[in-house]
Amino acid sequence: MFYAVGCAGCHTPTLRTGTFRGVPEVSNQVIHPYTDLLVHDMGPGLADGRSDFQASGSEWRTPPLWGIGLVETVNQHSNFLHDGRARTLLEAVLWHGGEATRARDRVKRLRARRTGTR
Repeated sequence: MFYAVGCAGCHTPTLRTGTFRGVPEVSNQVIHPYTDLLVHDMGPGLADGRSDFQASGSEWRTPPLWGIGLVETVNQHSNFLHDGRARTLLEAVLWHGGEATRARDRVKRLRARRTGTR
């Protein structure tokens, strides 16, 4: 479902590190961070109205999702998004807007079909 709804468009599952002279241990490694490490416009729902360098108040870096299942165990909370407003991963997805609107809407349709409600 992650791929089908379009989450992998920004939360890129697999990346390869670059070549780091003098540090071969981390050079050319395949990693699975589930991020593109880019800044995306997430719409007015997540906007804080504060620009940060060249990013507007509605633009955010795609956070890595690797290890997301351990957040509650490690951090002793299950708050998600940049400001902790989402209490579950589904709620975090539902806050997505802007460039992620289509993926969010696909998730909403999947959930509606699964529960039999619209």
